[in-house]
Amino acid sequence: MTTAHSNRWPDMVAGILIPSDTNAPLELRQFDGLVDYQAAVGGWVEAVTIPSLAVTIYVNEEGVLKHLPFNARATFLWGHHVPEARLNAMVVGDAVIVGLPNEAGEDTDVPERVRGLLLTQTTFRVAVRKKGSQKWLGNQLKFPDYWGAITWTMLLRDNWTRLKELHVLPASEVEEPPGHPGGDN
Repeated sequence: MTTAHSNRWPDMVAGILIPSDTNAPLELRQFDGLVDYQAAVGGWVEAVTIPSLAVTIYVNEEGVLKHLPFNARATFLWGHHVPEARLNAMVVGDAVIVGLPNEAGEDTDVPERVRGLLLTQTTFRVAVRKKGSQKWLGNQLKFPDYWGAITWTMLLRDNWTRLKELHVLPASEVEEPPGHPGGDN
């Protein structure tokens, strides 16, 4: 039973289902613990933590053995936010994202910030900082969703040796490069 001021049922956790089928939309769902996570991923669950987003991704523990389909969105999300895992990061099958556990060890709702990044239709850009520089650089590339932008960051990390740091932001938060229409000339 939900209240007028709540988007969740009592004792349930709001999470996002990321289907392995990239043509299938993400779904904001209510999960009632382990049984619901197992039903969503199709088997025993394994937890993957992304501290920078304050989330846990639940994946099928036996997904590789069962030859489940590659989940590009969950893999790139993990690889972008946990760069040291990116060479070994591979999520297969459907995945569920929820918030990190609270002090009692119970999962929490997926943070609003993460909901906004993953579920809101907006244009994204990538800002980079080179080694030895304090200046953030943008470019004219715009991505129609968060997934395209984080895929680009994976390519940049692997191919640009002078890269120090990068961020994916809504396009409205990144300054236009000098010389670009609407930019700082």
